[in-house]
Amino acid sequence: MRRLLPFLMLLFCCRLAAQDVALFNKDGKAIAYIDTKDKDQTIYLYSGEPVAVISETDVYGFNGKHLGWFEKGIVQDHTGKRIGNTKKAATGYTQYEPYKSYKQQKPYMGYKGYPPYKPYLSNTWSDDSFETFLLQGIDK
Repeated sequence: MRRLLPFLMLLFCCRLAAQDVALFNKDGKAIAYIDTKDKDQTIYLYSGEPVAVISETDVYGFNGKHLGWFEKGIVQDHTGKRIGNTKKAATGYTQYEPYKSYKQQKPYMGYKGYPPYKPYLSNTWSDDSFETFLLQGIDK
């Protein structure tokens, strides 16, 4: 039993970590991650700051602002350009994920605004910063 306990603890820890899905920018740098065990699928920066939620395919900031769409592992902005993606949807090399800080308490969700008309989705990358895109979802 003593030998089994460390194995079970390791298995439990790995299972919890597997609930998070990393999001990468166009350079393959991990910028944020999705907590998929959360009902709302919260997006956190690696600093532990909650910045957005995925509601069906829409990405909303906690301030209620519609930021973009998340489909097939790709985050797209309002112009339809790719601004982030998961490792599975990446078209190139992805870097190692940084250490995750403790998750901060989620703010109250603002009133969700109506999403704009969805443009044709493109595989070209946006010139905007993925982190700046996500930070639009919080009021500072």
